[in-house]
Amino acid sequence: MEKGNVIIYQAPDGQTAIDVVLDHDTVWLTQAQIMDLFDSSKANISEHIKNIFTSNELEQDSTVRKIRTVRQEGKRMVKRELEHYNLDMIISIGYRVNSKRGTQFRMWANKVLKDYLAKGYVLNEKRLEEKTQQFDTLKQTVRLLSNVLELKLLSSDETSGLAKVLADYTYALDVLDKYDHRTLTIDGTNKKSSFVVTYDEAIKAINGLKNRFGGSSLFGNEKDESFKSSIATIYQSFGGVDLYPSIEEKAANLLYFVVKNHSFSDGNKRIAAFLFVWFLEKNGILYREDGYKRIADNALVALTLMIAESNPDEKNIIVEVVVNLINSHN
Repeated sequence: MEKGNVIIYQAPDGQTAIDVVLDHDTVWLTQAQIMDLFDSSKANISEHIKNIFTSNELEQDSTVRKIRTVRQEGKRMVKRELEHYNLDMIISIGYRVNSKRGTQFRMWANKVLKDYLAKGYVLNEKRLEEKTQQFDTLKQTVRLLSNVLELKLLSSDETSGLAKVLADYTYALDVLDKYDHRTLTIDGTNKKSSFVVTYDEAIKAINGLKNRFGGSSLFGNEKDESFKSSIATIYQSFGGVDLYPSIEEKAANLLYFVVKNHSFSDGNKRIAAFLFVWFLEKNGILYREDGYKRIADNALVALTLMIAESNPDEKNIIVEVVVNLINSHN
């Protein structure tokens, strides 16, 4: 069941009730509670914990801590310091334990992870500040699951389900890692354009969009000549060579310029996002060969908001992120 932002596992028999300790954004369970959760013996859980540390899958200092607990023993309330294990350890054990409960846990975990990743992060201005922590958490989760696959601890059906999750998100996580280390490059792009956008065609497209938003006089109303400049800039060349040689680079810079230049009295972000997908569609690369969009709607929202909140000094790296999310590798 889900409580706030914490997803809590409950076995299908409905009989497992565990008191968890929430601290530092994770869950802590004692060894006895883990035994109860997976319906396994102390010897088996101890062996799994030992192997996890021996293989360096997890570090003991960050996954184990002593927490003081108070419980009733007979007529007395007894205080004890017990070792607790965090969520990373619980997940790792769950993918090792050989029991019916362990199988149920893996089926549940695979489904929840797929659902969680598929929904994506619908970001707004306030939540943009949290993106680094979210990305780090997601990368850590995928790293743990990758270790499980390498150790060949699952059945063939479980392995194929987990492998599908990793395959779907490995590229996105690789982009994030390169973003963190400022090592992004531009490749896998299309150099040959089938459509060249003009200022007049763009304004016509914006007017069509305006009607969908009630026809407000402020929506799409140009404040100055900056929008015309944005269109011209994506086709700028130097010495006969395009400054932005690919369709993807032109699209990414068009998105950036329209958001940042605030050319319109109202609707700048909506117009920018619309022109971005409109430009990709006109050039025949909005959809992948399998029929799905190269960039999901929620990802487009997140990128548009990220651009709006970004420092102008970060333009090049942000444009590279956008290109990497719409190139042929995606």
